[in-house]
Amino acid sequence: MSFEINGKAFSQAPRAGQCLRTFLRELGHFGVKKGCDAGDCGACTVLLDGEPVHSCLIPAFRAEGRNVTTIEGLGADHGAHPMQQAFLAAQGFQCGFCTAGMILTCASLNQAQRTDLGTALKGNICRCTGYRSIEDAVLGKSNVEGSVEAGAAFGRSLPAPAGPDIVRGKARYTFDTAIEGLLHIKLLRSPHAHARIVAIDKSDALRVAGVLAVLTHEDAPSVLISTARHEKDWMDPEDTRVLDDVVRFVGQKVAAIVAESEAAAEEACRRLKVDYEILPALIDPEQAMAPGAPLVHPDRTTANRVADAQRNLVAETHGEFGDVAAALATSAVTYEGTFHSHRVQHAALETHGGLAWLDDAGVLNVRTSTQVPFLTRRALSDIFELPLDKVRVFCERVGGGFGGKQEMFVEDILALATLKTGRPVKLELTREEQFIATSTRHPMRVHIEAGADADGKLTALQLDVLSNTGAYGNHAGPVMFHAMAESISVYNCPNKRVDGAAVYTNTVPAGAFRGYGLPQALIAVEAAIDELASQLGISPYEMRRRNIVRPGDPMLSPPPSEFHDVVYGSYGLDQCLDLVERAMQAEGPQPDLPPEWLIGDGVALTMIDSAPPAGHLADAVVALNDDGGFDLTVGTAEFGNGTSTVHRQIAATTLATTVDRIRLHQSDTAHGGHDTGAYGSAGMFVAGKATHAAAMQLATELKAAAASAWLCDVASCTLEAEAVVSGVRRMSFVELARLARERGEPLAAHGHSDGTPRTVGFNVQGFRVAVNKGTGELRILRSVQAADAGIVANPMQCRGQVEGGVAQALGAALYEEMAIDADGRVINAKFRDYHLPSFADVPRTEVLFAETTDTIGPLGAKSMSESPYNPVAAALGNAIADATGIRFTAPPFKPDRLFPALLDKFGS
Repeated sequence: MSFEINGKAFSQAPRAGQCLRTFLRELGHFGVKKGCDAGDCGACTVLLDGEPVHSCLIPAFRAEGRNVTTIEGLGADHGAHPMQQAFLAAQGFQCGFCTAGMILTCASLNQAQRTDLGTALKGNICRCTGYRSIEDAVLGKSNVEGSVEAGAAFGRSLPAPAGPDIVRGKARYTFDTAIEGLLHIKLLRSPHAHARIVAIDKSDALRVAGVLAVLTHEDAPSVLISTARHEKDWMDPEDTRVLDDVVRFVGQKVAAIVAESEAAAEEACRRLKVDYEILPALIDPEQAMAPGAPLVHPDRTTANRVADAQRNLVAETHGEFGDVAAALATSAVTYEGTFHSHRVQHAALETHGGLAWLDDAGVLNVRTSTQVPFLTRRALSDIFELPLDKVRVFCERVGGGFGGKQEMFVEDILALATLKTGRPVKLELTREEQFIATSTRHPMRVHIEAGADADGKLTALQLDVLSNTGAYGNHAGPVMFHAMAESISVYNCPNKRVDGAAVYTNTVPAGAFRGYGLPQALIAVEAAIDELASQLGISPYEMRRRNIVRPGDPMLSPPPSEFHDVVYGSYGLDQCLDLVERAMQAEGPQPDLPPEWLIGDGVALTMIDSAPPAGHLADAVVALNDDGGFDLTVGTAEFGNGTSTVHRQIAATTLATTVDRIRLHQSDTAHGGHDTGAYGSAGMFVAGKATHAAAMQLATELKAAAASAWLCDVASCTLEAEAVVSGVRRMSFVELARLARERGEPLAAHGHSDGTPRTVGFNVQGFRVAVNKGTGELRILRSVQAADAGIVANPMQCRGQVEGGVAQALGAALYEEMAIDADGRVINAKFRDYHLPSFADVPRTEVLFAETTDTIGPLGAKSMSESPYNPVAAALGNAIADATGIRFTAPPFKPDRLFPALLDKFGS
C-alpha cells in the first residue's frame, strides 16, 4: 500500500481496522488531534482530495491512492497558507486544540459556504473562543496590533507567542511525542453505583499476549487522598484511594491493565473477572441526609475532613447576620423561590491523560494535561513516599481546562504503573471516560428568601443550599462556601442568613468548574433581585444600583470569614451597570417576528475574588541573556487562559524591551520554585505579580550594574529601549550581559507572590431574548457583557475570555445537561448526545470594559478568566421571565422545558 500525505509518499501499511487519525499520528502528524473518536468535534479534520473529513471515522486503507493534507502540509513549502495567516491575524484560537481542524475546514470553504458559517462549521467545535474570532479569521479581519515599541507591551492586543506553531500544527500537547518502549494503560471501571470488591481473578487477563501487569487495590498504596488539588490540603476531604476495594459510582476505576498495546489492554479488561457484593446506592441528594439513608463513606470521620459521614455530609455551613425572619416579616415586598442547577461537563477537547517514565537518575517524570503541575508533584511524592526531588511533573500546551484539570485523575495511576513496571507508560482517557469518570459541575438546589423596603433597599437575604458532590468530596466544601459568598456579599443588606450542605451520593463526582459555585447560586439571587424590583415598580438596573456594595462598604456573607484580605483594589461595578444599560437601550436592528414571539430583557451581575483564600503562591525568575534578551521562568500553565502572552507583556513592559525578547519557560516542576496553579482566577493576578516582582528586581539590578560601571548615582539611571540610560550615557542590555559575564555575576532576579491581599472583579451581563409562546423556542437577540478587569492587559485576549465564558455558560443554560438514570449511570456520555455550542448556537456578545486601575494587581490589572461565565444563566433566566411573565427555576431552558408552562399560561 502507498499513501501520499502532504505531498510525500509513505509505504507504511495501516493495521487492520485502524482509522486514519491514529495512522497519521503514528506517522508523526501530531497536528491531527483526538477529541472524541466519534466524528463529533472536528479536532481530527484533514483534507482528503481537498475535502474536509473527520479522520477518526475514515478507515486508513480508504486513503490509499488519495491526497491527504494535514495542518502541517496545508502551507506546503510556500510558508503559511492564507487561512493560517488569517487565524494568526484574528487570533482565532485560545487553547488551540481545535484549531488545526478548524483551519482545514475553513480553508476548504467556497464563497457560498462562507456566507453560512453556521452550516459550514457545524462539524467543528471550539470550547474556548465563542467563535467570534474564528468568524473574524474567515472574514479576513485582523485583531492583533502591529509592532509595539520597547516597554509598551502592557495593555496592547499582542498575539499569543505560540500562535505560529498552533496554526501550523507544530504546538505540542500532552501526547504529541513518540517514546520508545511505551506501554499502554486501560482501566476496568465499575458497572455498579455502589459495591464491595470481593475478589478479582486476573488469570485470564494475564494470559493475553502483551499484558505485563494487572494492578488492583492490592497493588496500590492504601493512603487516603483527594483528587482535588489546593495549596492547602485541609480544603478537601481525604476520602479517595488510588484504587479502592469499594466502588461508589458507575465508572469508578477498579483495575489498571498495563500492556504493549491498547488492544491488548482492552482485551485484558474484558477478561478480568470481578466478584462484587452489591451495596445500596444513593442517587438523590435530598434522600442522602434522610434518617436511615445508606452511607457512602461510613468509615470516614472529621479526622478525614468529612463533616458527618453518618449523614453523608461532606461539609456544611450555617450563619446569620441580624435577624432575617424579623426583617422578612416587616418587609414591604418579599420573594421566595427554589432553584435547581444541573450537571455540566467541562468538555475540554483534550481529555485527561499523560505519560510517565523513570529517567536515568531515577526521577519519576509525568507529562500530563494539568492546571496544577506543582501540586500534583507534591501529591505523588506523598502517595508513593518519594523525595520531592525524585518527582517531576510538567505539561506542554494543555487543550482546555475550565477547572476540570485542577484534579488528579490519571497521574497517580501513571506513577503506579511506571513504578511497578519500570517502563514508560501512557494513559489517555476516552471521551466516554471523561464523562463518566472525571468530574462535573456541582448540581445544587438553592432556596432563596429575600425582602426589600418600599424604597427598594434590601432588608433580608437568605440562602439554603444543598450541593450534590457525588461519590467523592473533591472541592465539595470550597465550592459550596464560594456559592454563598460573593453571590450575596456583593449586596448591602443588614440581615443575611446562609445554610449550606454538601452531600455524598453514588454518582459521578463533582469538582472544580469555571465559576466555582457562583453560577448556581446567582440564578437564585439575581432572580430574587428582579422579582423584588418588579413588585416595587423599579427597574432591575436601579434596584441593583440601590443595593450594590461600594468602596468603603464591607463585603459580607455569613458566617464571618477567617480571611480578611479582600479589598477594593479597584471598583467598576457602577460603570458596568451603566455600560450594559446604555448598550441594551441603544437602537439596533429590530427583529421582524410574528406576534407569537414574546420579547424581554434581563440583567445579572457578579463579583468574584481575584484569588482563592488561604494563600495562592507563585514564583518567577527572569534572567538577562548574552544577546540582550531575557529568560522568564514561571510555573503557571497555559491552556487558553492567555498567561503565556500576558507574562511576557508584564516582563517586557517592566524591562523596557519587546515581547519577542522574552523567552518564556513554564509549567515544569524541574524549573524550580513553586506555583500553586492556574485556577481560582489566579493565573495572571497571582503569578503575574510574581513575574512583575522579578522583573522589577532585575530592573533595579540592571541599573545598579550600569551605575557601578559608570561610577554614578543609581537614582540617575532609567531603563529605556533595551538599555540603561543616565543623562547622555547609554549601556545596552547586550553590553550589560557582557559586563556581568566578565564579572562572573549573572544578572537574574526572583519574584514571589503569595496571593494576598485579594481584589475583586465585577461583571454585568445583559440579554434580550424572544420566546415563542407556542413552541418554547428561544432566540437571543442581544448579548452584552461589561467587565471590570482593571487595566486590561491584552484587550483582544480579554475580550476573547469574556466571549468564551459567555458561550460556555450559554451552553449550560440552554441545552448542555448530563443525564443520569435511576441506577446512577451517565446515559449521554458522548458529544453527539450532549449538545455543545457550535458556531450556529452562539450569538455575538458585545464586550465592554470599565475604566479602572487596580492598586493590587500587576500593572493595575486583575483577573478575568472565569467570572464572565457567572452571570450568564441568571441574566438569561431574568430575560425569559421578562418576556413571558413566568419564572423558570431550573435550567437548561430547553424548549420542551419551557413549553408546558407557556401552554398553561397562553393556551395552544
